[in-house]
Amino acid sequence: MGKNYDLTILQMNDSHAYLDLHHEYFWKDGEQIYKKVGGYGRIKSYFDKVRKENPDSVIVLDNGDTIHGTYPVVKSKGEVMIPILNRLDFDAWTAHWDFAYGPKHLIDIADELNYPLLAINCYHEDTNELVFDPYKVMEKNGLKIGLIGIANTIVDKTMPDHFSEGIYLTLGDDELTTYIEELKDEKEVDMIVVFAHLGYPQEVKLATDIEGIDVLVSGHTHNRLFDPVKVNDTIIIQSGCHGSFIGRLDLKIEDKKVTDYRHELVEIDKNFEQDSEVERLVNEIKHPQKDILEEIVGETELGLARDKVMETTMDNLLLKSLIHASDAEMAFSNGWRYGSAVPPGKITMEDLWNIIPTNPPVSVCDITGQELWDMMEENLENTFAKDPYDQMGGYVKRCYGINMYFKIENVEGLRIQEFFVGNERLDRNKTYTAAFVTTQGIPAKYGSKKRDLDIDAITALKKYVKENSPVKPQIEGTIVAI
Repeated sequence: MGKNYDLTILQMNDSHAYLDLHHEYFWKDGEQIYKKVGGYGRIKSYFDKVRKENPDSVIVLDNGDTIHGTYPVVKSKGEVMIPILNRLDFDAWTAHWDFAYGPKHLIDIADELNYPLLAINCYHEDTNELVFDPYKVMEKNGLKIGLIGIANTIVDKTMPDHFSEGIYLTLGDDELTTYIEELKDEKEVDMIVVFAHLGYPQEVKLATDIEGIDVLVSGHTHNRLFDPVKVNDTIIIQSGCHGSFIGRLDLKIEDKKVTDYRHELVEIDKNFEQDSEVERLVNEIKHPQKDILEEIVGETELGLARDKVMETTMDNLLLKSLIHASDAEMAFSNGWRYGSAVPPGKITMEDLWNIIPTNPPVSVCDITGQELWDMMEENLENTFAKDPYDQMGGYVKRCYGINMYFKIENVEGLRIQEFFVGNERLDRNKTYTAAFVTTQGIPAKYGSKKRDLDIDAITALKKYVKENSPVKPQIEGTIVAI
């Protein structure tokens, strides 16, 4: 192994409740391939291996998006994850989609875990007091470490309203300097580790703007960093998604400074043994849903994945099903990143639930051409804002039935160059019909005569796949950067 290191940080981020092996996409020679990876039993065995190698010198962090994303976990509002997470024994975590069941429920779940949820930027609306502790101080291998957590700032800005009932979130940049100073001056820590769920661009800027961060453990944007990035004196890592990877950072520290480090992005593949207790818990959760989730509903000729910023095969399948269910002219959904890949072949009900685990109703509305233009300009700014702190989205909003050409480098409000509905140039004075799912598909301020149809997203997907199998939702150039 060579040089001995004083501290090891392990990171899991954006696991989205993927309990066991699942398909993940990889790139090889310009082609997309699929492998089965992940599972909390394998993650636990890896954590144990590293802890055994490095007694009293390992910190294990979870950047959030942990208790939401798959059918059995969402069905239980995340509660089935509690014994598994306690078995994994993280040192701390923070949150984003974990707010999906409402802040009160998240607080209740956090209270059941044997480690804290940390967030310097989440406040009660009525008192302006912090909802969660801002930091944790711990000692490892004779070092005093200050852990600072930052939750995702968009929870009360672009997510459905119930995510943030009674709370509000800031970016956390103003608070961070204060807590770093408090930890260094009053708690006399040897080093500062920040773990955040803001997104890689925001966290790079955070490290650029704020001094005193030794390590910044990044989340939200599903970046696979095979090598750490150093910004000023801050080392940044991020480790993919779905529990497919674990990031490992080994640090040598002298006189409160990192003098050397090494990093590995560990692929949690089928070769890892499973922790027997976690495996039992996972099987216990999955068994009652087995018949439901293993039902085959059809086939796909193309791999389905959320692998690109502008348009994906997975979302085109979802959007086609919304139009099929509604007879609308166009369809919109959010630019979600989560959802494990589906290789060419059979499509199961579990695959459909992984595409849209919230299973909202299919909604329709009237929307003018001007509203479409303004909505898409706003979304492009949320995705590509020059200032990372202004980036508020996932990927570009998923669209079908329109065709838009834009310039990423243009300033806010002036990116769109061409906009078509079907084969016709957009008429800003015309009213169109649109299908959508959730306020992330079409925000509340856009459109009129909004109504929910008597069909949910999963039923719409199942019906479309059954009637059109094998499906082939190819990339059609709906949103094109020029």
